[in-house]
Amino acid sequence: MWSRRHWGRAFALGALATALPPLRAQGASAPAARVAAARQVIAAYDRASFCYLPLTIAERLGFFAQEGLDVDVREFADAQQATQAVLGGAAQVLSASYSSAISLQARGQSFQSFVLQGRAPQVVLGISIKTMGHFRELADLRGRRVGVVADGSASHRVASLVLGKAGLRPGEVQYVAQPSPALALQAFRRGQLDAISYTDPTVTELEQGGELRVVVDTRSTRGTAEVFGGPMPSGCLCAPVEFLTQQPKVSQAMADALVHALKWLQTAGPSDLIKAVPERYFHGDRALYLAAFARVREAWTVDGLMPEAGPATAARMLALFEEPESVRRVDLARTFTNDFARKAKARFRA
Repeated sequence: MWSRRHWGRAFALGALATALPPLRAQGASAPAARVAAARQVIAAYDRASFCYLPLTIAERLGFFAQEGLDVDVREFADAQQATQAVLGGAAQVLSASYSSAISLQARGQSFQSFVLQGRAPQVVLGISIKTMGHFRELADLRGRRVGVVADGSASHRVASLVLGKAGLRPGEVQYVAQPSPALALQAFRRGQLDAISYTDPTVTELEQGGELRVVVDTRSTRGTAEVFGGPMPSGCLCAPVEFLTQQPKVSQAMADALVHALKWLQTAGPSDLIKAVPERYFHGDRALYLAAFARVREAWTVDGLMPEAGPATAARMLALFEEPESVRRVDLARTFTNDFARKAKARFRA
């Protein structure tokens, strides 16, 4: 997934949100009977990140409940803790980047993505108008300071990939960790950063202020293909293959709820978002959140399906930053299944 720390970074932490009255997508069938007596836990990180907004919508609008599920979306301090919760049995499903499924398979853990939330990582690389007024090409960043969420994060990896293609070797750019969006904005505005690789709404705020010039933009499918050479699957729901095999009805119900949310997002307007999204996600600026939402809207998949070339694109990227031989040995066909999303797509006409 790409989250702000691991393919993207969250802008808020907090407790579970209370559900709003459910809405039903056009063409959807009646609410399902309860399919599981036990509560299902989805381990999540970056709940407030735009990358995982479909999960928030599915929870807030009661789509899980409509499918007969009792779901607890539980937030963890970082991506590693969320993953460990599933590995240790404290959670059944992981909300993370699709690349996490590949990485887990490379380490001998049989995980599969079963419904895709995002088709673009939503990371933007921009340069400072204040300190880089002379900017002509990416090579001009040699010896400069680039703000990223953290070492090894999505923002760091995208910046490393792009600058590497421009001929900059490791060590020729100083990456500065900025895990807090507020502090990242402050450092950028003070001239302590010459460029920043970050996600929204931070990027949109700097754009609106005329402080940042966008150089690389993976908020769109076109920009993503230009950077990665193909579609780059992002956030997903993934789970141990054993869970998907033993709990097919629960897995299908979760996929149905997510595809329902994805369809809802295709036509959601500003007033819909304001009603559905937790107030804390706005950070006191609804207009900025809605402007950023408009910029990233294309980044969500419309039907939860994994694109045909997506796994190979993600594996190529991952091999640049993890043990390449281990990644290459992974059978990518085993890292995802479209079976559940395909049925959900047909049901909701997504």
